[in-house]
Amino acid sequence: MSLLEIRGLDAFYGDFQVLFGVDLAIEVGEIVALIGANGAGKSTLLKTVCGLLGARGDAVRWDGAPIGGLRAGEIVRRGIAMVPEGRRLFSSLTAEENLLMGACARRAGPWNLAAVYGLFPALAARRHAPAGTLSGGEQQMVAIGRALMSNPRLLLCDELSLGLAPVVVKQIYDALPAISAGGMTLVIVEQDVAAAQQASGRLYCLQEGRVTLGGASQSLSRAQISQAYFGV
Repeated sequence: MSLLEIRGLDAFYGDFQVLFGVDLAIEVGEIVALIGANGAGKSTLLKTVCGLLGARGDAVRWDGAPIGGLRAGEIVRRGIAMVPEGRRLFSSLTAEENLLMGACARRAGPWNLAAVYGLFPALAARRHAPAGTLSGGEQQMVAIGRALMSNPRLLLCDELSLGLAPVVVKQIYDALPAISAGGMTLVIVEQDVAAAQQASGRLYCLQEGRVTLGGASQSLSRAQISQAYFGV
């Protein structure tokens, strides 16, 4: 039984269909990359898993139990957290206050303020700064830390590298092994194919709302990925 199993998932914004019969499975302790062009449905897939978009109950199964259509708060309490695209911090709160917001689920586990500051030492010096004054990289670290503070079993990361300098992106990706070391499972949505391949053990490609490729990251050739990504 997979930790997260998605079978025949359709997703809509109103009458507009974005996902079409998506099938995929995530195993415990994996780092899985989800790639695809803008509009392929990557963020929609994460939002559906997190309860931000409706889904048929049995289309999304968590630890064998159907969770499609549950409220987002209930899904967080079951152990799924998301780092959203664009960070979405509370700009008037300090970095530390944003981190503490992630602990509202009150799940037991190893992630607390000390652990987050150990992962991202730069945040310790900026803990009392309003989130709106942080650099883009610091904001991304806060967004990751906030999700970790809920002590999830599955961390969904949407566009970690978006708008960040290469040196900052490297810092973020260098932290992923430490996050997964305790057995946490990660799904990374990424447009940088090379970064996605390097960071993950398995990879799925979405095109126009459908899965066009899946397999072990290092076994997939650039030609296979290009065909699945662009459809040519």
